Parts: sequence; C-alpha cells; structure tokens
Amino acid sequence: MKNINLDQRIGPTIQVGKKSYLFFSGTSYLGIDHDQHYQAVLLDCIRQYGFSHGLSRVNNVRLKVYEAFEQYFAKKAQAEDAAVMNSGYLSGITAIQYLFPKSDLCWAAPDTHPAILPASFKPDVQLNFTQWKIQCLDQSEQLSPRKILILGNVVDPLRAEIHDYLWVQEVAKKHEVTLLIDDSHAFGVLGKNVFGTYAENSFQNVNLVISGSLGKGLAMPAGIILGKKEVIEGIKAQAIFAGASPCPPANLQAFLETQDIYKAQSQKIKDFSAIFHQETADLSTVSGLAKFPVFVLKDPTWSDELEKMGFITSSFSYPTPESPRISRIVLSGFHSLFDLMALVEAIHYLDEEL
Repeated sequence: MKNINLDQRIGPTIQVGKKSYLFFSGTSYLGIDHDQHYQAVLLDCIRQYGFSHGLSRVNNVRLKVYEAFEQYFAKKAQAEDAAVMNSGYLSGITAIQYLFPKSDLCWAAPDTHPAILPASFKPDVQLNFTQWKIQCLDQSEQLSPRKILILGNVVDPLRAEIHDYLWVQEVAKKHEVTLLIDDSHAFGVLGKNVFGTYAENSFQNVNLVISGSLGKGLAMPAGIILGKKEVIEGIKAQAIFAGASPCPPANLQAFLETQDIYKAQSQKIKDFSAIFHQETADLSTVSGLAKFPVFVLKDPTWSDELEKMGFITSSFSYPTPESPRISRIVLSGFHSLFDLMALVEAIHYLDEEL
C-alpha cells in the first residue's frame, strides 16, 4: 500500500487528489479535537496561557494548572499522585529510569512499548503474551525472593488485544513486585471513565506505576505517570523531570473544563466499538473486541480494496519494513453512525466477493 502524504488536517474524511475518503486510521479514539465546543474552550485557554510554557516545573515561577491537573487526574484514576510531562514517550523513559535501578530482575512482555524498556533491553518477541505470562510464573516459583520489575502494555493496538495482569498477584506472594504498565491506548477508552486502568490493575502487595501518552484518546500533547506518592515524588526529583519543558498548559486547563465532552465522546466510541463488533462478529476475516475501537483485517490486502471503495485504513509493515503488513480499522468519536455503517456494508461486500 502506497504512502499518502497530506498537507491538511486529518478528520473523519481526508482529501487525496480529487477524491474524498472516509478515514479509519490513527489514534484519535475520542475525536475530541473535532468537537466545536471543545475547540472554543481550548482557544480561550490558549488566550489565557499562550501556546506553550518553557519554564521548568521546578522554576520559582510556576503555573498552578499543572498541579491542579495532576491532582484531579490522580484522584479520578484512583492513584495517590501523578506527574504530567510533555509526551508519553518521555513519561515512560522517566518512569523506567527511576524504577529499573531499584530492581534485581526485569521481565518485559513481548509487545512492551519501547518507551518503558530499559536501554538495550530486548523482550522475547517469539513469545505471545500468554506464553510470556506462563514463563514469568514458572520463573517466579524457581527463584528465591527478589525485587522484580514487570513491564507491559494494557493494549496491543496492532493485534487489538487487551492484556490481563491479575496473575502478577501470584508473583507478589513471594517477591517484591513493581508493575509498570503503558496505558497510552487505554486513556479515554478503557478503565475508569477516561482515566485509564490504574484502578483495575491495583493489586495488594504490587507497586503499580502507570505511564502513557495523553495525545491519543485524550488529544493532549502530554504524557502522565501515575503511582504511589513516594514514587511520584522520587520521579519528580530526577533531573529528567526538572530539565524537560512541560506540556502546554492550555490543553490541561481545557481538559479540566470539558469533562462533560470527554465523557460523552468516551461513551460514543464505546458504543461504536460494540456496534461494529456486533455487525462483524460473523466474519472470520475481521477480529477485535467489543470494548476497543481497533479491528484487525486478517487479509492485509483488504486495505487496498477498501481504499478503492473510498475508505482509508491503517496498513503498514511492523516491526521492520521487511515484516508482514498489518492492516487495521480504527474507529473514532469524530465518525458518524452513517460513516460506521457505510464501512460495515463495505466489509460485508468484500467478505462475499473475495
């Protein structure tokens, strides 16, 4: 599939040459930035705070919105504290740099996001998540008590899989366990309202830390780390936190002022995911889950056929240019029900004709 180079805003439709396409790719799960009320609030917040804020978070002059956002997000996520940074990748790097030196062993799931992997650390990608989990449990039984750092994602967005970490409790019966999870593709979609999966992954005797991007479902150029108060205080004491410019304050303020819109868009994408899953459940050519807005096409060439029919989907080789192509449908809150059903009709047509 050829690359499409654009000089326009991406939304429910994109213009390629003289043809308009419905766009079912990307990671704007809630489509929040296409809501006109949200746009108006964000513009007001930009007028108040400006486009960016270059002062260090430890400068003697500080904007109150950063701590207000952290306190609000942590409370809603049911975490003790939070640290907001300028990207999810930086948040992940900051978290792993703080946690890794404190561990005796580190176990990383095969699909762990590189942001939370220690430098030069390579997970065993020959295993799937279930095989890796069994391996971890076996090793746990054989080892003497250790400090173990476990790394993984809540979601594998390329395979449309949601991972369960209940089994970590078994490891924690014998070992001192820290669990660092990337929630980038969960914020806005999975877990507690739009605040991710911290609450559902909080287990007794497990030191849970969540990091991730807020730039996907929540449409903010920012990242966040959630955890216990002493962990977040330790992270904020690192040079990487003090030295990095913070995220734009206007987006944080707009988030605080538009919770009703976020809640509505979150429910909309959950409804759309359930509808699409139900409408394609009888097709062996499409796989996915009712509660996540990403669906995998078993035959990657279907992306080419859908493009001919007026739909742009996600399709690229991963993890290397020589790897097999992965083709997916990504739903967004900026789509209409008409858009969704048009795609369903096209999928059923392909299933009958190909």
